[in-house]
This record gives sequence, C-alpha cells and structure tokens, in this order.
Amino acid sequence: MQDIEPFENWQYLYNSQEDELSPFHGRDYSQFEFINTIYNYYIHPQWDEFGSRTLYMKILMVDYEMHYMIIELIGEWNDAIENDIMTLKREVIDVFIRHGINKFILIAENVLNFHSSDDSYYEEWYEDVKDQNGWIVILNMPKATQHDFLRARLNNYIDLIDFPPWRTIKPDLLFNQIDSVLLRRLDS
Repeated sequence: MQDIEPFENWQYLYNSQEDELSPFHGRDYSQFEFINTIYNYYIHPQWDEFGSRTLYMKILMVDYEMHYMIIELIGEWNDAIENDIMTLKREVIDVFIRHGINKFILIAENVLNFHSSDDSYYEEWYEDVKDQNGWIVILNMPKATQHDFLRARLNNYIDLIDFPPWRTIKPDLLFNQIDSVLLRRLDS
C-alpha cells in the first residue's frame, strides 16, 4: 500500500496545502516518513488524514468558479464502526460547501471495502447540494465494494459511475463529461 500514491498530474492546477480555504492548507508532506497506516499497512505520506483510521484522501482539484471538487480515496470506507461519512462530511465536505462547492467527484478505485450504517449523512449531503443543482458521484468503485454500497441503497444519494480513463484528461474535461452523463440520466 505504501506504493500507491495519490494522483499528482494536476498539482500544477491545484494544491490543497496552498488553498487557504482548504482544511489541509499549510500542511507539510514528507516523501520519506511513513506514519499513517490502514490495518498495519503503511500508506504513502502524500495521502491526507481527515479523522478516519481506515480511510484517507487527497483533494485533487477544486474549482470555485465551476463549483466542483475531485477527491481521491484510499482504504476501507467504514460507516458501521468508524462513521467515516460523518467525519468526511464534517471535516472536509462542509468546509467546501460553505465556499460554494456543490458538485463532488469521489474517486474510489482504491477503496477496498465498504461497510454501511444508516444513510442520514448521505441524505444530508445530498440535500445540501441538490437545491443548488449539485450532485455527488463516486467513480470507479470496485464491484465488490459497490455491493454493500448498493445494498444500503446509498445510490439514492450518490451516483456510481465507471470512468476508467479519468487520469488521461484534465479535471475540467472530467467534470464536464461527468456533468453531461448526469444530465442525460435526468433527461431520460
């Protein structure tokens, strides 16, 4: 797991530790000191800790004019024990909602397990963005991980989309393509 780094090709466009509105503003990263773990496996030091012991993140892009953000996740999403959705919502998402962000792309290809609890924080997040024509999308969640997500009917609040080539395009094009997919779904 220590070899899995957050995607970094968009850092010339956005860097969360330089964004004064980001909860990670001013954070320093080491390339050599591995301190965070997921179940006793060290993860790369570029991943951001936000209060969960099993789920870590990296904000890849925030566009305040287009009102969207892209987050990459790694680990185990555990609402049953850790209440990861509450922590993510309170510590990160709410900060950006206050600054006008209402469209969220979560890249979950490195989320190995998902354990659900109730849906109240998902519903709250959905309610926070839907009145502003916003949405929440999870990209590339592994099929085995999707099973529990779908069983808990969380897709009532968050759309699951497979989009493997996301690394090959710029963030604004990714956003536009996801937005178009969601508009087509609404029209049909």
